[in-house]
Amino acid sequence: MLVALGTLAVVLAELGRRVKRRYGRPPRRPPTSALVPEGAADVKIATPHGPVLRGWLLEATPPSGVAGPSGPAALVVHGWGGSAADMLPVSAPLLDAGLHVLLLDTRCHGRSDQAVFTSMPTFANDIRDALDWLRQQPQVDPARIVLVGHSVGAGACLIVAAGDPEIAAVVSLASMADPRQFMADLLRQRLPRPLTALALRYVEHVIGHRFTEFSPIHTIGRVNAPILLLHGQRDTTVPISDAHRLHAQAPDHTTLLILPEADHNSVEELPGASPALLSFLHDTGVVSAPRHVPG
Repeated sequence: MLVALGTLAVVLAELGRRVKRRYGRPPRRPPTSALVPEGAADVKIATPHGPVLRGWLLEATPPSGVAGPSGPAALVVHGWGGSAADMLPVSAPLLDAGLHVLLLDTRCHGRSDQAVFTSMPTFANDIRDALDWLRQQPQVDPARIVLVGHSVGAGACLIVAAGDPEIAAVVSLASMADPRQFMADLLRQRLPRPLTALALRYVEHVIGHRFTEFSPIHTIGRVNAPILLLHGQRDTTVPISDAHRLHAQAPDHTTLLILPEADHNSVEELPGASPALLSFLHDTGVVSAPRHVPG
């Protein structure tokens, strides 16, 4: 009996190390650019959770060209292994619509601080800290902030919006519906089937949350704000069926738009959806009137 328990302990310890090493933190890519994009302010956000977050703030030009009262803003969040630099194409239609844009690096990504472990809930913590900072900026109207997220970042935006009734709207790019199912599919490729369930429980232990607490399929129904779901027809990472599941879960306050030429990482396709995005922002009251979009 003692031998069996000892063997099980060794197996679980090794399983934990493998799961944490493989799925607890993305490979750190060299920063796409250490330079601040033209016209952007380089942002550092000290957080109560420890990591210093980095980002870029781009300010929209008022329609008259003259600075006026505070205006709407978008907090834009990359996906797993991504960075603020990857989301630069997303900023163009948002700026054209008249929104200030904060492009955020979450912990363990881009230029932000490293951490022992990151996950969709820690993405959400970083979004909350960045949101607190953004609401304090004098040029930003805190009642008209939109969360824009890609993939894991989209799921994290839904977590935040589910607990924050002041969010004006959410734009979700390629969100998965059920991270538990997504993780199970990945783990089965690397672990014997009997260990998959144990690995999933270990992931929950490390994250500190059950999957049911933060999965988009559960959080989307608790979001009061309108949600625009954008998903690529050619996405082979997160199937398009996930977008339909999310829309079906909250049909009264979600709008689903399929981008026919986009795959999972095609954030550059968002400008092609600008008319629908502008209409969504206008209908939700984030912008007072549609603005002309080039092209």
